[in-house]
Amino acid sequence: MQFTLIICTYMRAQPLLKLLQSVNLQSLYPNEILVIDGSIDDNTQKMLVENKFQNLTYYKVDAKDRGLTKQRNYGIARVQEASEIICFLDDDTVLESNYFEEIIKTYALFPEALGVGGYISNETNWTKTTSDYQAKGNEFCYDGWKRKDGSRFVWRKKLGLDSNRAPGCLPEFSHGRSIGFLPPSGKIYEVEQLMGGVSSFRKDIFKDFQFSTYFEGYGLYEDADFTLRLSKTGKLYVNTAAQLGHFHDASGRPNKYDYGKMVVRNGWYVWRVKYSNPSFTAKVKWHLITLLLTAIRGTNIFTTKKRKEAATETFGRIVGWFSLIFNKPL
Repeated sequence: MQFTLIICTYMRAQPLLKLLQSVNLQSLYPNEILVIDGSIDDNTQKMLVENKFQNLTYYKVDAKDRGLTKQRNYGIARVQEASEIICFLDDDTVLESNYFEEIIKTYALFPEALGVGGYISNETNWTKTTSDYQAKGNEFCYDGWKRKDGSRFVWRKKLGLDSNRAPGCLPEFSHGRSIGFLPPSGKIYEVEQLMGGVSSFRKDIFKDFQFSTYFEGYGLYEDADFTLRLSKTGKLYVNTAAQLGHFHDASGRPNKYDYGKMVVRNGWYVWRVKYSNPSFTAKVKWHLITLLLTAIRGTNIFTTKKRKEAATETFGRIVGWFSLIFNKPL
């Protein structure tokens, strides 16, 4: 299968260079690489002039096409005709050498797949367990593996608000467990949503689907919106053998107040994309979990050194929640 890699970037020349260097080491190299740059400086372009990469085409977009979802749609429109698969990677990731080989292999194993996601391997410590292992209160177990649960899930379990579906699948009250709760088993799992920065899709689906421009700028949860819509029409998979590291770079991120508002408002939007008419119980659970997570984030004002960040994000979440009363996203 011929495939194209699209990297949307903003003010991250050095992280992008590290990613492209890892692409150079791939056992299966992209037939085409499109770098869609929304930066307001020329550092990324200069870096690419100084470092040549095979099959790479660079595009600098102006303000009207700037923002993650807009840049993705811009890149999709410029993919070469021969490509069958379009891969997306965040500009602050670094690939294991067989990443693309594993992604493309998944499409061969599952011809019905509309999309295939990779697996971030450097964010969580997992431990293999026995088949009869019973998880402790601060642990999460799945498919013979265990990991520690953060305080938000510990409290959710105590309050009967934990997700009742597998990782990567959204409960009726939303607030599910993400792809990060799938273990590094090397297996392929069917899911309902993918992480946009480690995703791939059959090119044909873009005749009917685009990334929503509702998600301006940073685009928090734009990947959930897109893949939840897509999963209503066909199957999506995550291949946990297609591994990469995600090295979160602070540049290009919104301030914490705006981020806090996005968490709540974009979360509500994505929930209603999947469940347009949830039950009363699901609505109550969504709001309870949203307020619980806001309260937990608020405690970080007193428990972490980044008190200002915790305070502004908490305030943003509160404002975002109250805004739903008068101005819902849908």
